Amino acid sequence: MDNVVLIGMPAAGKSTVGVVLAKRLGFRFVDSDLVIQEHTGMLLHRIMEEKGMDGFLKVENDVNASLCADRSVIATGGSVIYGREAMEHLKGMGTVVYLKLGLESIKERLGDLRERGVAVRDGQSLEDLYMERIPYYEKYADITVDCEDKRIRDIVAEIAGVTEIRKMVGR
Repeated sequence: MDNVVLIGMPAAGKSTVGVVLAKRLGFRFVDSDLVIQEHTGMLLHRIMEEKGMDGFLKVENDVNASLCADRSVIATGGSVIYGREAMEHLKGMGTVVYLKLGLESIKERLGDLRERGVAVRDGQSLEDLYMERIPYYEKYADITVDCEDKRIRDIVAEIAGVTEIRKMVGR
């Protein structure tokens, strides 16, 4: 299937870039966090409060592992990379693009972790979370786009160019 799956830290720009990229490619846009909220009838931080971190990650994995999409840009939650089934499913659906952003930029953009619905364990700092997740993002990415000091339209152009080339050569 021809999809583009965006992964990366919270506040890396997955949803923002995803909407613009979908318009440019003529694709649908799917925000998997919104799909999780629709599926559960709860906001992300409520799911975490009621089910705990492990319960949330299970819900996230299950929902993402069952996503059906074609010709779509899918913006995932930052913690999707913890779900092996979800990531195998998403990789099978299209090209996985890691939007890479430095820790300082993430800190500036993010704000309150809990209110934002970021899957973080008690006592875990943003830096700890960042260092824990980077190897997963790198493992699952087909393409890595460094987003540091770049405008959205430049990031979109880079992704669109690479994904078009991949389609022409048969991935």
